[in-house]
Amino acid sequence: MTDWHDYVHSDPHVLLGKPVVKGTRLSVEFLLGLYSEGWTEKQVLENYPSLSSEALKAVFSFVAECMREEALYPIQAKAV
Repeated sequence: MTDWHDYVHSDPHVLLGKPVVKGTRLSVEFLLGLYSEGWTEKQVLENYPSLSSEALKAVFSFVAECMREEALYPIQAKAV
């Protein structure tokens, strides 16, 4: 299992302290947005060669841990 601490960090001098992949200005939020738009891991890695597969796994590990620590509340589905 990938330890996200090895790949993700927050620095107040980089993107206002948003969590980013170490050594980049690629935020966790940005990378998740790419996936939500339908990008594949292959597309992300091809377009951002400074990333590794392990770094992307760490992004998801980080988010999973954040979600476990947060209280989640149900939201209403959009009317179709």
